[in-house]
Amino acid sequence: MKPVVTTTLIWITLLVELGVAAAVSSSLARSKTFKALLLLRHRTPDQTAKLVLMVCVPLMLGVAIRLRVANFLAADISFETTILLGILLGPLAAMGGGALLAIPALLSGEVLSLPVNLIVGLVAGIFGRIVDVEDVWSFSPLIDLSIYRWVTRNLRRPHLDRQILLLMLISGMAFLTSQLGRLRPRRFYALYSHDWAVELLICLCAPVVVGIPLKIWNQIRIEQKLEEQTRLLLEAKLDALQRQINPHFLFNTLNSITSLVRSKPELAREMIVKLGNILRILLKDREAFVPFSEELAFTDDYLDIEVVRFGEKLRVVKEIAPETLAVVVPSMLLQPLLENSIKHGLEPRIEGGTVTLRSRITAEGRLLVEVEDDGVGMAPGRSPAGYIARPGTGIGMKNVRERMHVLYGDSAEVEIESRPGRGTKVKLLMPVVEGTGGAWVEMRDAVAGALRGFAR
Repeated sequence: MKPVVTTTLIWITLLVELGVAAAVSSSLARSKTFKALLLLRHRTPDQTAKLVLMVCVPLMLGVAIRLRVANFLAADISFETTILLGILLGPLAAMGGGALLAIPALLSGEVLSLPVNLIVGLVAGIFGRIVDVEDVWSFSPLIDLSIYRWVTRNLRRPHLDRQILLLMLISGMAFLTSQLGRLRPRRFYALYSHDWAVELLICLCAPVVVGIPLKIWNQIRIEQKLEEQTRLLLEAKLDALQRQINPHFLFNTLNSITSLVRSKPELAREMIVKLGNILRILLKDREAFVPFSEELAFTDDYLDIEVVRFGEKLRVVKEIAPETLAVVVPSMLLQPLLENSIKHGLEPRIEGGTVTLRSRITAEGRLLVEVEDDGVGMAPGRSPAGYIARPGTGIGMKNVRERMHVLYGDSAEVEIESRPGRGTKVKLLMPVVEGTGGAWVEMRDAVAGALRGFAR
């Protein structure tokens, strides 16, 4: 039995339709699968079909509720949903979705629902294909503001505004369907009124119902873009940090090689090979994490060059626990610490000194790495930040802190102990992740996803 559609019922229906559109689109927006499919730049037919089903299946229930519950007409927003699918996914997806939404109505004798939905989906899909995607996503349900912007823009430079064109297209199709519902009420459902003001309100409500999901989903799209830009920025920053090397170290090494070419050609050749190894690692793409043994191999070349440059003034001691060699650590982690120790701790001392590198697994199950020197230390009253980030110190400990925080968060610690005239010790505490197990694969994949973005 058809309900008696009064003006009051129309007003209530239009208001509830807005709430239904907001509730359904918000619920879908909380689904990770829906968000992933919606934000894909290029979808396969299977992915498009899955997206259509996720949108249409709950709204088919709304059509059934409208048919079974008298005076609850707002549950049926199949017309607006078909338009939404058309402008977002194209004509085929919209026609398929419109056909699904028409099934409950067809079973109840509203035989015109299927052809009308197919036509609406085709028209909306063609429109969605000929306009820029940004015009669709920026469509505003605030109709008065859209018209105001259209008027002000056309006063300056008259042109066809696709936003207003979409508004007119939705309102025009809403008017045609309402007239069809008036002429064939038993064969097709649509709100209509003999009062022209109420009829105008019905036609203008349809763009708002379409615009609400667009606004909600576009917010997700904007957040995804911001996250992607953040990842790209973070990737570029970490890549820059990993590739930096103190130019003074490079120039001093080249000068040392020049002085050794005639007197000790074999040693000069060895230094060239080690310098080449360092530059090769700095210039190639590296993983955010590497096994600790690989990080030690890189620092060996660096320290060997420094030992040749400083001669007997520089001594290197290593106390490496064997069980730490397989643990993965951030790449380029030790070189800036060793550089600070040599340049600012030992180089100012006439007699030089010793750099000690230690590693072990703590009782709490974390990796402890220490870089200690017996150099000049820090003067009283000077903060660690001053020691860490002086101009000309390359990456410096400041960047080490940033990388540790980015990659480990609060599960990593950086501590600095220094005594004037006695030396400085830097301690790094980080979680233990083996380089060959599933945890390492999980961490590697997580970092790769965070830095390079998800597959879209």
